[in-house]
Amino acid sequence: MPGMTAALDPLARLRDAAERRAEAGLRRTLRPRPPGTGGLVDLASNDYLGLAGDPRLVAGAVAAAREWGTGSTGSRLVTGTTELHAELDRRLAAFTGSAAGLAFSSGFLANLGAVTALAGPGTLVVSDQVNHASLVDACRLSRSRVVIVPHRDVAAVEEALADRDEDHAVVVTDAVFSVDGDLAPLRALHAAVRTHGALLVIDEAHALGIVGEHGRGAAHAAGLAGEPDVVLTVTLSKSLASQGGAVLGAPEVIDTLIDTGRSFIFDTGLNPPAAGAALAALDVLETDPALPGRARDLARRIADLAAGSGLETTDPAAAVVPVFLGEPHAAVRAAGICAEHGLRVGCFRPPSVPKGRACLRLTARATLDEPVLTLVRQALAKITCSTGRSLHT
Repeated sequence: MPGMTAALDPLARLRDAAERRAEAGLRRTLRPRPPGTGGLVDLASNDYLGLAGDPRLVAGAVAAAREWGTGSTGSRLVTGTTELHAELDRRLAAFTGSAAGLAFSSGFLANLGAVTALAGPGTLVVSDQVNHASLVDACRLSRSRVVIVPHRDVAAVEEALADRDEDHAVVVTDAVFSVDGDLAPLRALHAAVRTHGALLVIDEAHALGIVGEHGRGAAHAAGLAGEPDVVLTVTLSKSLASQGGAVLGAPEVIDTLIDTGRSFIFDTGLNPPAAGAALAALDVLETDPALPGRARDLARRIADLAAGSGLETTDPAAAVVPVFLGEPHAAVRAAGICAEHGLRVGCFRPPSVPKGRACLRLTARATLDEPVLTLVRQALAKITCSTGRSLHT
């Protein structure tokens, strides 16, 4: 009997599933890296501004640890909100032009908190089909009816809002999409939500620190900073080279999260060293406003190298540059070619990307130099040769 086999060996199905993933080129492996570069140039991380090892951020983390300790000691509603957390809430809001802010222990939890607290029964949620997994999971947990619309399709968003039976609606989108690297049509989306009395939740994870003046984010660059029907979520782990996340918006939004946001209420607060490092990163952005532009310029140069090699890519809006290779095995081989040229790159396969869209993800960093770009050009040319044909469309 089938049930008898499972009872005798309940892990058999897991091993079988792992074998199927291996055959499809979808097994993942943890590869602990040593201190420093590990012999490879980093084009895989989200350290877009090159601040992860910056002495100013290290000093900020150390100072916070010495004053506040290594842990926040509890949820933010109990003992986990220090004066340092309150300062981070204020600084993030001011930096993005928002009325108020609330720091979470991760960007993933910030998205879960924002969407689930602002949605619920009687609310329609409209989500872009390539939104980040944290937004996808937030939609699933929201207990709302969810409509998935084609990528960057404002007309589909407007249709969903106009045809709804629900009294309330929330539109959720990445600002810069995490794999394709393109920018959401934020002004048009905002016009749609304003017309239909909805809220717009924008995940600025890949835009904060890169897009707009001083890296204040895509919403700020689009002229939406401080709009009462716009809610921002951010991560501190990418351009700010720390850990954690935040929700930024009107005071009513923040009050709702404090009262009802389960991923806020029931989670231990952000550790003080991470808060200290993030505050130091904000100081760096305010004193060195050229950093975001350097990262964007380098991303465009990498995209030009990919296109010049006949590979399919996109016009990057921030620091993310995809190189589409189709099938998982092709992406894995291409990542190996990059490693042979001294480059560590991201290798994205289903379910991180749709079937047939496996790709490399190269991320620009403000501190890259010309010799690195030469390595990129050589590796991409070798990838083109290894495929036996041009993949540029």
